[in-house]
Amino acid sequence: MTVNEAAKIIGASILTEGTDTSREVREGYTCDLLSWVMAHGREGMAWITVQTHMNVIAVASLHDMACVIIPEGISVEADVLGKAAEEGISVLSSRLTAFEICGRLTQAGIGAC
Repeated sequence: MTVNEAAKIIGASILTEGTDTSREVREGYTCDLLSWVMAHGREGMAWITVQTHMNVIAVASLHDMACVIIPEGISVEADVLGKAAEEGISVLSSRLTAFEICGRLTQAGIGAC
């Protein structure tokens, strides 16, 4: 499944312009503890988190994740989105809860790491 297809499944907007939304989402992960995600992140991952600061983009970039998904319509600062676009990390925003996002992506065939 691509980032763009995942966005449609969860009713998400893609907040970063110019990122490759045709990238494959290989697996999903939900966690808000950055050090934990640093230890368990993987390439091609869709990471669901309520964190919206610059360090999220750094961790996502470190692992070359496919995207970061922000639940519940939480806003993301423009400078963070700019850095994400620069790093090639798509940032998605969904009105769904993290739990609902996980359920929909799992039902669509995305597994956990």
